[in-house]
Amino acid sequence: MKKNRLFAAITAAALALSLAACGSAPASTASTGASASGSADGESFKVGIVQYTSHSSLDEICTAIQSELTALSEASVAAGGPAIEFEVQNGQADTATLNDICKLFVSEGVDLIIPIATPAATAAAAAVQGTDIPLVYSAVTDPVGAQLADSMEAPGQNMTGTSDYIDTNKILDLALAADPDLKTLGLIYNLGEPNSVTTIENMKPVLEEKGITAVESTVTNAGEVQMAAQNLLAQGAEAIFVPIDNTVADGMAVLATTAIEAGVPVYTAADSLVRDGGLATTGVNYTKLGELTAQMAVDVLNGADPAATPVQVLNDGITTVNTTTAAALGIDPEIFDLTGEGYIAVE
Repeated sequence: MKKNRLFAAITAAALALSLAACGSAPASTASTGASASGSADGESFKVGIVQYTSHSSLDEICTAIQSELTALSEASVAAGGPAIEFEVQNGQADTATLNDICKLFVSEGVDLIIPIATPAATAAAAAVQGTDIPLVYSAVTDPVGAQLADSMEAPGQNMTGTSDYIDTNKILDLALAADPDLKTLGLIYNLGEPNSVTTIENMKPVLEEKGITAVESTVTNAGEVQMAAQNLLAQGAEAIFVPIDNTVADGMAVLATTAIEAGVPVYTAADSLVRDGGLATTGVNYTKLGELTAQMAVDVLNGADPAATPVQVLNDGITTVNTTTAAALGIDPEIFDLTGEGYIAVE
């Protein structure tokens, strides 16, 4: 059985290869394919990777998944086991395209599908109904709310994966460190993204407890981000918060520029959005999230039961600060070192 051979091969290889990514396979930004090297006898697993859309956060995850799968495949092949081949497709934020990609993977008889982001996971879950193809999703903020898991501890379905859930309390602590008198926080997100809605709804009671008024502006596509930002500023937003929202992420550079020009900081739920001009976050490292997703996928290929495999949440608590944005806003980055353990500086 190739599952047993994969396990034996990877176990025999250096343990470090199964714990850290190597290589530099680029993220797919179009409907193109990629694969790891095949084994000597031609035996291999086939994995379909479907990315919801192209923006820095999801690109980072996709790159990490490909690199880690490549490393694990090379370790297996070197030890005489099967390869892990993979094909990457991008839905470009279009529901019909996502559905077609997932149906294509099913028709090709892939051994496993890795959907990146909640809309891609939802499409993949629908496509594999009636089959035995498992899913290991990545960056699904609320798997239970999205009906992709019965619980985080026991998904109960033929799927599991990783969540990029963020503790918004920690991000609010950053905002209050920069402005202890903060009274009005702008929220920008897409109502069509369940992951964003869940984060915003969970955040509102916390804002109320802290005496902070929330003003909202929603978008349906990236082209509306600038107008939405201007709307928040017109409502008196003294700072802006962006959840893990794919639509806003696609227009993050415009949002950051608009806010900086108005002297208003933007706090985000992802470090990649800080790299795109946001001021700061305390949250998930998406490279680590992608690596963990790939490792879980190999576990499932090796026979682990997705239904009994807990959804994994990274609780790094890493603070990332864009020092260029901080300088433009006249904010000392050192105020965000709330734990005394430092922070990651990006420009």
